[in-house]
Amino acid sequence: MEQAALAWPPAGALALAVAVALAWDARFGEPPARLHPVVAMGWVLAALGRGVAPLAAAAARPERSFATGALAWTLGAAGVAALAWAVQALLSGLPWWAQGLALGVLLKPLLAWRMLRDEVAAVEAALKQGLEAGRAQVARLVSRDVQALDEAGVRQAALSTLAENLNDSVVAPLFWFALAGLPGAALYRWANTADAMWGYRGVRGGRDWTWAGRWAARADDALSWLPARLSALLLLAASGRGVAWRALRAQARRTPSPNGGWPMGALALRLGVRLVKPGVYALHEDGRLPQPADTARALAWCGRAVVGWGALLVAGMAALEVVGRPS
Repeated sequence: MEQAALAWPPAGALALAVAVALAWDARFGEPPARLHPVVAMGWVLAALGRGVAPLAAAAARPERSFATGALAWTLGAAGVAALAWAVQALLSGLPWWAQGLALGVLLKPLLAWRMLRDEVAAVEAALKQGLEAGRAQVARLVSRDVQALDEAGVRQAALSTLAENLNDSVVAPLFWFALAGLPGAALYRWANTADAMWGYRGVRGGRDWTWAGRWAARADDALSWLPARLSALLLLAASGRGVAWRALRAQARRTPSPNGGWPMGALALRLGVRLVKPGVYALHEDGRLPQPADTARALAWCGRAVVGWGALLVAGMAALEVVGRPS
C-alpha cells in the first residue's frame, strides 16, 4: 500500500504537469520520431498485427481472430501501463514541483494539439495553391481516398479530422491523465493508436481486420465515450454559443463511431456547414459548403477549447491539492 501511495503524484504535481505539457506542445511541438512513445506504440502494433490479422486470402475462424486480437491488445496495453507506472513511481521521491515538471515532459508526447492545428492549417494553405496540393496535404490527415475530393470535400475532411482529433489527441489523453496519471494517458494513447491501425472492418494492407481488430475498436470506443462528449461541450463553449442537445445528439448518431460524431457534429452545427464523408456519414446536411473562413474559425475555437480544458484541469487539481493539505 505504501509503495502504491508513493507512486501516485500529488494533485499539485498533476496540475503542473498539465500546464507544462501544454506549454511544451505550444513551444516545441512533437519530439523526434525516434524518441516518440506513440511512434514506438505504432511499431509494436505493426509487428503484433502481422500475427494478429490473417491474410485476406487465408481462411480464418472469426472467434480465433477475435481472441488473438484481444489478447495481443491486452498484453500490449498492460506493458504500456506498467512501464508508465514504473516511470511515475521512480519520480515519486522528488519534490512535487520536480515531479510535475518531469511528468509534464513525459505527458507531452501523449498529446498533440500544435501538430494537429498546423496540419489542418496547412490544408487550407495548400488549397490556395490548387486542388491537387490540397488533396496531397489532406492525405496526411485521413486514411480515405482523396483523389475524388473537390475543394469542399478536402475542406470537409480537414474539418472533420480537426474536430475528431481534438478529442483523440488532446481532450481524452488529458482526461485520463487527470484520472489515472501517466499510466492512464499512456493506456489511452495505446488504445487510440491500436484503433487507428487495427480497427477496420474488412481488408487493409492485405490482412482481414474484421474480427482481429474488433477488440481494439471497442476498447477505444469505451475509453473515448465520455471525453468525446466533453470535447463537444468544450467546442460549443469555445465558440461562444451552444446548440440544442437533442440536435447535437441527432447529428452524433449519424456516424458509425459512437464518439466521433459528437465533436464533429458540434463543429458542423456551430459553423453552419455540412461535413460529409461519402458513403459513411453526412452531418448537418442542410448546412452550406465550408469556406476558407470556416477553417480559421474552427482552428480558433479548437485552440480556445484546448486552453479552456487545460485551465479547468489545472484549476481543479490545484484546488484538490489545497483541500487535501493538512491544516
